[in-house]
Amino acid sequence: MEIIVENIRANSDDVMFYEPFDESFEGRWIVSEKDDYQGIWKLSKSEGHDDHGLLVSEKAKKYAIVKELDNVVSLKGGTVVLQFEVRLQNGLECGGAYLKYLRPQEVGWKPKEFDNESPYSIMFGPDKCGSTNKRGVCRAPSQVPPSVPSDKLSHLYTAILKPDNELEILIDGEEKKKVNFLSSEDFEPTLIPPKTIPDPDDKKPEDWDEQAKIPDPEAVKPDDWDENAPMEIEDEDAVKPEGWLDDEPEEIDDPDASKPEDWDDE
Repeated sequence: MEIIVENIRANSDDVMFYEPFDESFEGRWIVSEKDDYQGIWKLSKSEGHDDHGLLVSEKAKKYAIVKELDNVVSLKGGTVVLQFEVRLQNGLECGGAYLKYLRPQEVGWKPKEFDNESPYSIMFGPDKCGSTNKRGVCRAPSQVPPSVPSDKLSHLYTAILKPDNELEILIDGEEKKKVNFLSSEDFEPTLIPPKTIPDPDDKKPEDWDEQAKIPDPEAVKPDDWDENAPMEIEDEDAVKPEGWLDDEPEEIDDPDASKPEDWDDE
């Protein structure tokens, strides 16, 4: 499997990051030194093109590389666009080519210490293994994410995050999914916690009244109220349907009924 990440962008009103990988990434990007990640990253020219990219060069290996941004990307300042381009030169049978946008780490943490347990806010990008073929923003999405293109061409993956918690997912500029981080129908659990939650220590007062409704103490009977009026009256406009049998019994013998063999007539 060869995967080329050709460019990465992350921007908002206050922050802009762009990586074209047209020169050596060493010193600017830090490769994880954790034992899980044995894959070797390479800077490579894309087949049939003049552009370069970050190459995943070996099969059946895990890869991790980290770039620390100068500023924290925040939705408070406006819409944030996360975008990168991927080319699966030999296709993709089982693996992922996604980015993780990390949360602020513990004091003293270094990029070379990155592993699967490093806290993150968003994981975004193509992920496929067997019949599972998806590309989405991960925090247990309850909807089916869009599929990864199965060809060996470059594709642009875009996530647009808006201050109103709306998320749009695009492939090659075409919208594939629109969800809301606060919607339990789109994400479970939601990426952003709800404003209110049930109080686990809440208790009913001793004088709590379970009745949903109570008599209206201000209600008064109309002047023409008749205490002896029946609850129901005959419908003066009702007519019998054609074929109505006035003397027809309410019940008849069951023609299919039969006595059990051990039936005792006595």
